[in-house]
Amino acid sequence: MFKGTFYLKLTAIFFILMIVFSSFAPALAATKDTSLADVQNRGRLVVGLSADYPPYEFHKTVDGKDTYVGFDISIAKKIAKDMGVTLDISEMDFDSLLPALKTKKIDMIISGMSPTPERLKEVDFSDPYMTVQQKVVIRKTDKDKFKTTNDFEGASVGAQKQTTQEALAQDELTGAKVKSLSKVTTLMLELQQKKLDAVVLEGPVADAYISQYDDLMISDVQFVNGTKQTAIAMNKGTTSLQKSVNASLQEIKDKNLLKEYQEEANKAMFKDGNFFTQYGSYYIKGALYTIGIAAVGVLFGSILGALLALMKLARTRWLRWPANCYIEFVRGTPLLVQIFLVYFGTTAIFGGLNLPAIVAGCIALSLNSAAYVAEIIRAGILAVDKGQEEAARSLGMTKVASMRYIILPQAIKNILPALGNEFITVIKESSIVSIIGITELMFMSGVVAGASFNAVLPYAVAAVIYFILTFGLSRLLGVAERRMRTSD
Repeated sequence: MFKGTFYLKLTAIFFILMIVFSSFAPALAATKDTSLADVQNRGRLVVGLSADYPPYEFHKTVDGKDTYVGFDISIAKKIAKDMGVTLDISEMDFDSLLPALKTKKIDMIISGMSPTPERLKEVDFSDPYMTVQQKVVIRKTDKDKFKTTNDFEGASVGAQKQTTQEALAQDELTGAKVKSLSKVTTLMLELQQKKLDAVVLEGPVADAYISQYDDLMISDVQFVNGTKQTAIAMNKGTTSLQKSVNASLQEIKDKNLLKEYQEEANKAMFKDGNFFTQYGSYYIKGALYTIGIAAVGVLFGSILGALLALMKLARTRWLRWPANCYIEFVRGTPLLVQIFLVYFGTTAIFGGLNLPAIVAGCIALSLNSAAYVAEIIRAGILAVDKGQEEAARSLGMTKVASMRYIILPQAIKNILPALGNEFITVIKESSIVSIIGITELMFMSGVVAGASFNAVLPYAVAAVIYFILTFGLSRLLGVAERRMRTSD
């Protein structure tokens, strides 16, 4: 009990020091503004967005290729063109955009974001490029039930997490129980299934969904502070970048280009072909990413896990303590937190180290898997009769040789089912890396849900693919086990 408490304290102290260091790291950075020059020297502008928000930004298959469309995309292309650079879009959940901007994973956010007082404390905004009204979407059967902001006593109201709509629902819909989710498609599905009574959306987004769902409508509810402006978010102190963006936005206003962009976005919302011809390639891409990420996670997790298992079995406390601390921390924290620590934390702590999302996801899964694999391998080694090692040593084999040729082969044979279960677990847990924009199966299912305005079929297809992957792997592991048992 004492040892466990000691390991926890040691781990806690380490991560407190890491957090403190990351807090002071930005203050040590140079204050000279080279933001625009940095983008131009790099030759690409990285824009962060959440592409499940038609008609602002969403996916569409164009000429057989997955393409970002929407009037925010058109604005981003215009800004990049004026800077003389290429546009690089980084997609992730809306509530991950600000952390990504703060850690310089992206240069700016163009995702229908409003400059609220809370956000203005953290980041700067461009001049507004659109003024929109916030609306409440309800079922047509509730037309006479929700007419004013005072009609929501006890009602369940949905809004996208960390948005202006969430704040409005909390502040102005009297007595409402606000439920915040990351995906608009999920909110609309819950509204249709009567799990929510209403959803607060921006006017253009509400209009887009109403055009697709015959059973929904926009209520007569009028917000006091329902008029909001959308702008482009950038890091504090990026003055030159902000001036360039404002110049592009001014030209868009002068030439009335936004109306043209909106018409193009509305036209792109119409579907061509059936569900599978439009989105089949999305699932193929997502499944390949899922298999690749899981394979990398288990491979490197097994290598590191074997090392940790041997360290934990060592007689030297200086080998046991780090292994114990690592295993206890990883098993005691959610995988989601570990992904954020790897993706955002490495940039905050090490400054210039900017890991791509796919690399950060693979590292996080590998580090997480290693802790569980370590305990599996350790249990397998301890399950081998001690007489095996004694017999090997009596024949003149060294401790390392006896472990390599006698103990480990027997241990691996015993733990193969458990390792197979870990691989299956990693395949399913890989869906969590979608939070940082990795286009694995779950991420692509969300993309399809947003593009198709259908939140049931895309995830049902994903469930079938996950089952095929895990069932197929289970059968392969069964074959491997049977072949190993023949040597018994």
